Amino acid sequence: MPIKNSIQKILNPEFMVRKYKFLFLLFIGLIGLSAQSQDTLNGTEPLADKIIYQFDIHEEIAPPVWLKTQKAFEEAKAMKADLILIDMNTYGGAVDAADSIRTKILNCSIPVYVFINNNAASAGALIAIACDSIYMTPGANIGAATVVNQTGAAMPDKYQSYMRSMMRSTAEATGRNPQIAQAMVDPRIVIPGLIDSTMVLTFTPSEAIKYGFCQAEVKSIPELLNRLHIEDYQIEVQQLKATDRIIRFLINPMVSSILIMLIIGGLYFELQSPGIGFPLAIAVLAAILYFAPHYLDGLAEHWEIALFIVGIILLGLELFVIPGFGVAGILGILFIIASLALAMVRNVGFHFEVPDITKLIYALLYVSLASFAGLGIAFYLTKKLFGTTQFGEFSLMTVQKPEEGFTTKDSAYANLIGAKGVAHTMLRPSGKVKIEDRFYDAVARVGYMEKGEKIEVVDYANAQLIVMKSKED
Repeated sequence: MPIKNSIQKILNPEFMVRKYKFLFLLFIGLIGLSAQSQDTLNGTEPLADKIIYQFDIHEEIAPPVWLKTQKAFEEAKAMKADLILIDMNTYGGAVDAADSIRTKILNCSIPVYVFINNNAASAGALIAIACDSIYMTPGANIGAATVVNQTGAAMPDKYQSYMRSMMRSTAEATGRNPQIAQAMVDPRIVIPGLIDSTMVLTFTPSEAIKYGFCQAEVKSIPELLNRLHIEDYQIEVQQLKATDRIIRFLINPMVSSILIMLIIGGLYFELQSPGIGFPLAIAVLAAILYFAPHYLDGLAEHWEIALFIVGIILLGLELFVIPGFGVAGILGILFIIASLALAMVRNVGFHFEVPDITKLIYALLYVSLASFAGLGIAFYLTKKLFGTTQFGEFSLMTVQKPEEGFTTKDSAYANLIGAKGVAHTMLRPSGKVKIEDRFYDAVARVGYMEKGEKIEVVDYANAQLIVMKSKED
């Protein structure tokens, strides 16, 4: 009887409907789970509750932007951001800073998108091409990456060749056409139907979309995220601290060059007046403002700062202790210039990687030019301030003439004129001489004198005897 009832229940139509309905829903559920798993494997999992880290590049590409980019990537990684978004509007800038930024982007494990909010020219184009996806606002442009100098003239081909190589390799790394990328640098590259051999390539949004250098044209960041089907998101905009802003200001190339001129010019200016005064204080303050941000940024190391201090000490010894100007003075100048340049280049200890050698050469040229400019300005100001009364009485201009009764003559020194003795130390040209078992400060009127050489006193000045080689054998 139970078996018969079970058979009747199974054959009941209502039971069959419920059974197949259950199987159908189970089948649909399994398909859904399978699709979700496949989406996860393909990296197309629907985006929700995502953290978007945003930072801006709205200025000239230079060391401050590289510093800001480093901090942005560190913060994005710390908060486990799902996407890094760059809001870009720049006409370009320094190639070395742009190279560092594009390398950081290419090596980042977090997807990096760029929203070109008007311009991505020159070095900005290199950075944009390094990003995983590019979006452009209506009327925006990307391209024109020819390397130029400060006057806007194109640099020699060796610089263009390096930039072409970076543009090609970056485009290859992000799946874009490398030939088109280098056409943004070199006007000689011909791409039929796109660019002839007389112009450097620059894309509008529609052209960039057509040739794979832009995903879409959007008017705003919310529209960009909407196209990515990101509905539940949290945008974390980079917030720079006051110390970060100060460091960015001080490592600006223009500010750094001014600080270098103040360091070199202050030292020269101080040497023109006795004692320790205002010019030296300015030089020391400028040195602190120069090295401190580079040290905090991790560019300058302890030994580079020590090299600068050693250079100052050697220069001081050469000027105030060692007669003449020789090895110590030359080494002091070289140490000062080398330390200022090395502080601008990132290195670990004494190790410099091959790419940093080029940056080191640029840094040396940069510091040398700024140093010569500082010396030139200091020399000019010295003539103006101490050579005339145009800027007031910075120095005493009154001359106390002997014929008016002023004299510094010492009768003891006057009585030594014509006396003979020997050089107690080498005179080059100053040193000490021995006359009748007494020692005097002396300076050679002509040339140098060896220790033990016979001398004769011919005059005196500034509490020093002026001597010449004795005519006696």
